[in-house]
Amino acid sequence: MATTLTAAGERIRAFFAVDDLWERPGPTASQRRNDLWIALALWVWGALGMELVRSIADPRYVDHPVWVQHLLIALGTLPLVWRRSHPLLVMGLLQLHMFLVGITVSEVMRGFTMQCVYVFALFTGVAWARSRRAMVGLVAAVLVLMFGWIAWQYALGTAVQEILDRRDDVRPAQGLFPIVQASVVFDVVTNLVYFGGGIVGGQAAWRQARSRDLLERQSVQLAQQADELADRKVVEERLRIARELHDVVAHHVSVMGVQAAAARRVLDRNPEAAAAALGQVEESSRQAVGEMRGLLGTLRRTDRPTGGDPGAAATDDAAADRDRAPQPGVDQVAELVNAASRPGFTVTYQVVEDRPGALTEVPMPVGLSIYRTVQEALANVRRHSTAHAAGVVVRIDREGERRFVEAEVLDEGRPRPGTSGSGLGLLGMRERIASHGGTSEIGPRATGGYRVRVRFPLTSGS
Repeated sequence: MATTLTAAGERIRAFFAVDDLWERPGPTASQRRNDLWIALALWVWGALGMELVRSIADPRYVDHPVWVQHLLIALGTLPLVWRRSHPLLVMGLLQLHMFLVGITVSEVMRGFTMQCVYVFALFTGVAWARSRRAMVGLVAAVLVLMFGWIAWQYALGTAVQEILDRRDDVRPAQGLFPIVQASVVFDVVTNLVYFGGGIVGGQAAWRQARSRDLLERQSVQLAQQADELADRKVVEERLRIARELHDVVAHHVSVMGVQAAAARRVLDRNPEAAAAALGQVEESSRQAVGEMRGLLGTLRRTDRPTGGDPGAAATDDAAADRDRAPQPGVDQVAELVNAASRPGFTVTYQVVEDRPGALTEVPMPVGLSIYRTVQEALANVRRHSTAHAAGVVVRIDREGERRFVEAEVLDEGRPRPGTSGSGLGLLGMRERIASHGGTSEIGPRATGGYRVRVRFPLTSGS
């Protein structure tokens, strides 16, 4: 028996979500205005219903003063103005109103309007109660009071005698059941439906509000996460562009510095060599500006003009064309090597293919990573090494069943004293390698010099 009661108690606690810590938010301003209009409408409806009852009912059963009846109707409907802001208080007051009015001015309590009001107050108390424990306690008290009152009316009160008195005034009943038993069952079932409907409906409304609030919180959280992801993507893209800019600027500025120094040394002795070196400076500056525009174009957010100056539109179109220029790839490594060569510093380039035309099969993202890796490695040689020569090898081969593309940059110099870098170049290099599932070997060689070797896997179809 104790186990059965415990299980029943657990089911009740689970049904009413007694242990749920969520509190339903209070009513909004529009909901408060709606409650005011609801209370006024029910007041008018109740008063009108009372007058209809007085017009058709036996005067013996509506013999209380009119002002008392209408005052009790007002006291039973107007508290609904606060039904959502103070749900348990309103529910308790109106259930007490039903009990007291039922034993004093029963024609008011038994009216259809007031019956709806009492159930509505019970529904609201269950649906809007902030504390589920207090709500369950108050509902239990209301049920004990109401059904105890019904039992008292039939067991010790005058309810049975009133039924028999009314029976004498009408023709004999035609139903299957005796009048007293039928009246008891009818009252019990009616109250079970009324009270049960109010309680179950109120709990369903509370759970719906709980689910809606959870969905709203989740939608807000998802929106915040989406914004955070978008911001993270922007930051990652800007960091990528910063690394690309670092490679571009470092390479071309280094080339321009070396070529300018060479032009200065031979300007008096060999004007043609100086002119060639200055031409390389000019070409490197143009390439640097072009690549910087291409990278920075992704950061611009400008509106395309729809009218106005044709020259301005042409300028924007040219800028857009530069922004849409293809990124360098493995095919441009040869040009990069030629631009890095100068008097006193020689760079050799070699391509090793496992089959003719294999170089053209390298995917564009991998080709860009190879280009940037070679670019950064050569820039580092010029800035931080005493080497007079470097070698670049791009190799496409296979290891077992797996093909790969590999780029290697070697030099024989020693670290130049007093030079240091920001680390962005190597960071960008390693991130590019990792993003394509590649491996790297970057560091000093045992025989002297420095090695940068990266390897990227190629798909079977490449």
